[in-house]
Amino acid sequence: MIPPKPPARPDRVSLLQYLRLFRRDILSAQPARLYRAWMAEFRTPFFCSYMCNDPALVNRVLVERPDDFPKSNRIREGLNPLLGNSVFVTNGEEWKRQRRIIDPAFEGGRLRDTLPAMWAAGQAAVARMPLGEVEVEEEMSHAAADVIFRTLFSIPIEHEVAAAVFGEFRSYQRTQPILNLAAFLPLPRWFPRFHRRATKRSAAVIRGLITRLTTARAAAIAAGTAPDDLATKIMVTADPLTGQRFDTEEMVDQVAIFFLAGHETSASALAWALLMLAMYPDVQEKLAAEAAALPEAPDFAAVGKLRYARDVFREVLRLYPPVPMMVRENRCPEDMRGRKVVPGAQIVLSPWHLHRHERIWDRPDEFDPSRWQTQENRVCARDAYMPFSAGPRVCTGAGFAMVEGPLLLAMLARAFRFERLEGREAVPVAHLTVRAKDGIWLRIVRRHG
Repeated sequence: MIPPKPPARPDRVSLLQYLRLFRRDILSAQPARLYRAWMAEFRTPFFCSYMCNDPALVNRVLVERPDDFPKSNRIREGLNPLLGNSVFVTNGEEWKRQRRIIDPAFEGGRLRDTLPAMWAAGQAAVARMPLGEVEVEEEMSHAAADVIFRTLFSIPIEHEVAAAVFGEFRSYQRTQPILNLAAFLPLPRWFPRFHRRATKRSAAVIRGLITRLTTARAAAIAAGTAPDDLATKIMVTADPLTGQRFDTEEMVDQVAIFFLAGHETSASALAWALLMLAMYPDVQEKLAAEAAALPEAPDFAAVGKLRYARDVFREVLRLYPPVPMMVRENRCPEDMRGRKVVPGAQIVLSPWHLHRHERIWDRPDEFDPSRWQTQENRVCARDAYMPFSAGPRVCTGAGFAMVEGPLLLAMLARAFRFERLEGREAVPVAHLTVRAKDGIWLRIVRRHG
């Protein structure tokens, strides 16, 4: 049984048809040949883009010379109403300053401090999980958002403001295309950006709610009553070079991306993981058996023993990377596989295609957690696995996600059995993250004993 994959478009379509397909879903807008191509070129009247699947080119862009390939502002255009000037969209010295403040909160020792909050969120997810025929993407969104609020602000998802942010984000997702018109046209800064009215309204509501949380936390820090969670750690950390801290507006930008990246990506991965458990009952039972050994109040060492859960989660991230494509812009003239790439071109790096590349991976479209224990796969993982990006801009929450994902997956597999529903096939599409076109529907049965 092969996990679901979006249909590929024909090799040749008109520019207008491609843009329509791309705006609707960037995965099915791509031709099948990209799963075996080392590089592909796409031209519009306004810019050229190059998809790079050659591991050497990916390494050049992300690891060797990241300053020469900053994030493209074309992607920033669509997310600007919500993310403002967050670390996800900035470049250069501004980005480096932000990472110097944020990164210490996610270091190994401090990451251990988040485990009780993750465990509490997992227990709440188990208690809340409905039985019968269930759309699990929504359930995993709820669970992942709960993790973020508990670890960031020490409040559960049921908290009034947390619940309001989560609810409004559902509305934001429904109105926000992955790219807006400004991503395709060379518009001057003063020109309107064509954001939908509903998108701007939802973004403003979310930012207003986050402002309430950050303002209250700043007051608690000043009074010496703030809990020692991620928000406090970030807000009290000074840039070691300048001594500056985030002000309220800057912190709102960062919290917005923590919420977007930290809950939306985890929800995507967890939902696809549950589908894989339903499709592969032997994997599910092996994972459930491992999870049964978890103590009722695990420490970091106990979570570290979830080795099979971690391999399952890694394999899900290979097949369904939550962020399917990344876009950089080259600043210098480049020679890429014999092509002359002029400054200003868009460099597309696609975890979706790289993770399924037919010339890199053995059985690229098959789900096989055991591949992570082979030497051959370790070479593939080194050269062609980047669910959290790579190099200096690797996701600051990668370690966080690799604790959260296997832990929640183990807790759910220990409590429930997940079964496929005939006629409810999931088709991957890319919106803010890789989701299923009509949701992921499964039958959920409680385990006994």
